[in-house]
Amino acid sequence: MPAKKQNPLNLNPLQLKTLTLFQALAALPDHAQAGPEPGTVLIGNLPHPHGDHFHVGDAAVAARDATGLGNQAVWVALQRKGLIASGFPHQVLLTPAGLAYDTGLGEAVLHRAEH
Repeated sequence: MPAKKQNPLNLNPLQLKTLTLFQALAALPDHAQAGPEPGTVLIGNLPHPHGDHFHVGDAAVAARDATGLGNQAVWVALQRKGLIASGFPHQVLLTPAGLAYDTGLGEAVLHRAEH
């Protein structure tokens, strides 16, 4: 049996980073709520960088890793691939496929301090 392909939808690096952020925001009640369809999550109150970073829960995110949050073309591509329904630039509906997609970038994008 062939191994599971990493990034089967061939998302580019910016799309992967943006989806990673959407997935992280989906777990935070200050940013997310249950969507209208089962398994979907509506994300609003998108964070804005202050200086060179911003916070997503207990993680810091470099502003350079979050440029896709303000890039409509990234949202359109993620929607075309069935991972989100775009409400650019104010909100996004993350689909079950978007929630489950393994971007492989959680640790690279979401920086958590060790105490």
